[in-house]
Amino acid sequence: MSKNISKDALNAINKKTGKNISENAVKKLASTVKPSTLQSETQLRQLIKQVSSMANVPVSEQTINEIIVAVKKSGMNPHSMESLMKMMIKK
Repeated sequence: MSKNISKDALNAINKKTGKNISENAVKKLASTVKPSTLQSETQLRQLIKQVSSMANVPVSEQTINEIIVAVKKSGMNPHSMESLMKMMIKK
């Protein structure tokens, strides 16, 4: 997993949430994500809730389910936290 988080992705997160989430907070969370995280619905659900909590933005159960379906259908690179963040921003 890349150690550098795109400034564009971080700025998009902060703009979308209206919060100021630090790069270190994102890196800390990203360091816990493994390729298997995106394959396990339970782990993915937990990750989505952690991101929601970090951003202090409530996410409905329906939205969580939609994100999970989108991640599974996307075939995204499980090593790319940035692509996951960008997809979650679009929701």
